Amino acid sequence: MDILVPDDPVFFAKYQSIEEPLLRRLHRLSGARTDSHDTRVISDAYDSWVHVLVKLPAWPHWRDDDLSGSSKEGEPTGYILYDSHGRQLTSLYPLWMAEADLGRLAACYDLFVEAAKGRYTGSAPATFDPPEQACGFVDVFKRVMEVLLMPAPRGLMRLLQEVRPQGPVRMVTLTPVQEAEYQRFCEEIVTVLSAGDIFAYRSHRAMYL
Repeated sequence: MDILVPDDPVFFAKYQSIEEPLLRRLHRLSGARTDSHDTRVISDAYDSWVHVLVKLPAWPHWRDDDLSGSSKEGEPTGYILYDSHGRQLTSLYPLWMAEADLGRLAACYDLFVEAAKGRYTGSAPATFDPPEQACGFVDVFKRVMEVLLMPAPRGLMRLLQEVRPQGPVRMVTLTPVQEAEYQRFCEEIVTVLSAGDIFAYRSHRAMYL
């Protein structure tokens, strides 16, 4: 499925933070030789986590998979986004994500939600953190999934799909209508990622608005 992902260090940091808890729980399950279903769910989710990671704009090698020498080595590729008044904006990148990868991550999230609520019915609840410790991880996981599954404005998606990295940096200026779409979409992203902490929310919002 096509999604829009922000070039946003807050989102990237939250996404990266999922890795260690996934690996820790996978290690516990593997070591305990318990419910193979849970092990498979988390293992598949970790593989999908990697698949998504390498497509994110903050990944050092961000570029189209089929990019083949269209720009000189070391020359930046991509685009710079401006509003209708010429002010530079935080970029959004159209990415194609396999629905299977997003589905595996969602299934893993559901597993941890049940564990955090104390309703885990598997054979080895001890392989999960106590509910009070798991809630922080589950909250971050939830926010990340909401951003990944957030419906993108069609106008912005069409525009940015036409300017995906294919050479030297391009300048893209939004029309007032596109700018309004951008502001609404980015406000949703900030609310999802930073709601609950007033200082974090204001600082994060300043990146976009």
